[in-house]
Amino acid sequence: MTENSPFNRRGFLKAGAAATLMTTGNYAFAAGSDKVRVGLIGCGGRGTGAAGNCATADKGVEIVAMGDLFKDHLEESRNSLKNDLKEQYKVTDDKCFVGFDAYKSVLATDVDMVILATPPGFRPYHFQAAVEAKKHIFMEKPVAVDGAGVRRVIATGELAKANKLAVVSGTQRRHQAPYLEIIKRIHEGAIGDIVSAQCYWNQGSLWLKDRKPEWSATEYQIRNWLYYAWLSGDHIVEQHIHNLDVINWAFDGHPTKAVALGGRQVRTQAQYGHVFDHFAVEYQYGNGARVASYCRQIDGTASNVSERIVGTLGVSDPGANIKDHKGKSLYRWEGNYTDPYVQEHIDLIASIRSGNLLNEAKRVAESTMTAIMGRMAAYTGKEVTWDKAINSAESLMPSNLGFGDLAVPAVAVPGQTPLR
Repeated sequence: MTENSPFNRRGFLKAGAAATLMTTGNYAFAAGSDKVRVGLIGCGGRGTGAAGNCATADKGVEIVAMGDLFKDHLEESRNSLKNDLKEQYKVTDDKCFVGFDAYKSVLATDVDMVILATPPGFRPYHFQAAVEAKKHIFMEKPVAVDGAGVRRVIATGELAKANKLAVVSGTQRRHQAPYLEIIKRIHEGAIGDIVSAQCYWNQGSLWLKDRKPEWSATEYQIRNWLYYAWLSGDHIVEQHIHNLDVINWAFDGHPTKAVALGGRQVRTQAQYGHVFDHFAVEYQYGNGARVASYCRQIDGTASNVSERIVGTLGVSDPGANIKDHKGKSLYRWEGNYTDPYVQEHIDLIASIRSGNLLNEAKRVAESTMTAIMGRMAAYTGKEVTWDKAINSAESLMPSNLGFGDLAVPAVAVPGQTPLR
């Protein structure tokens, strides 16, 4: 993959058998078996792909239970996984669940681990329920859409530690060999003190599902969850979190404040909900360094998915190389590595088998909060501090959620939309 091309999880599922895998060792699983029984919560394209990656990562994985809000999602996912996973697919009809409470039914089965891949607005609640059910967890990013959700995830992550549960998130660059090596070198001083950085997720538009007559307003929004902040957090949160996570990683911490611009210039039709189609954020970190963050989803525009870290001694593309300020190469990654969408599951399962449990909850929560902070600054036009953002009273999840009417929030107007 090039640095400007996002990895395609679903595309990799088809090619998963060709991946070069690292061994996890001959550890017995906690239940006394080499089998890892996995439940899938959220059976859309992302969840189906994650289940395939998990099975590719370890031949002891068995997908045994599935749940989704929509029956058609569940059936499409079952057909795909049955075809691709062969003997690792062990889901019977009585282990398939549909509806808002499907996650509870999956957690009530004898699974050892769950994959949480519903729209992000549900993640804090599903994560808490999974930890309380004492299941190991892979959860897709982002892990919340507002400060209330982030606070819940951080608290639940501490409970996971107390319950001796492994937690890994879908920020796959943290499990990607070039990033691991280059960020390590940055932390060791390879580019000196970090003075600034830039990060980008600029691309064209994404999918949209046409409304069917039988769909309620709530169902339409959930099926098109990208375009509603209560479900996705907006694309700065849902997608650009990957790049912001790398920046936080390089700085070894989160920003202290943010100011931003953003708007809805091209995707203005009602079917696109109320989210923006572009953001530009300036983050400031504790050492005074400023980071320029850009994300856009507009057709016909220049694409760029990358990060750039600038230090007193050099510059790094943390997925590929380190150079001095004259352009001379100081280090370049040239090795082979496992696909990071698979590697994150290899690392998770290895940690469960060994007992050296990974717990990425706080880390991914802080990266999620970094993105939310940028959205808050863009929506309101105000400078937003970290303390204000993470302690915000804003909660985007509708109360008494069910199929029926659900109003679409007004499009944010900087200078008029209040900072809560």
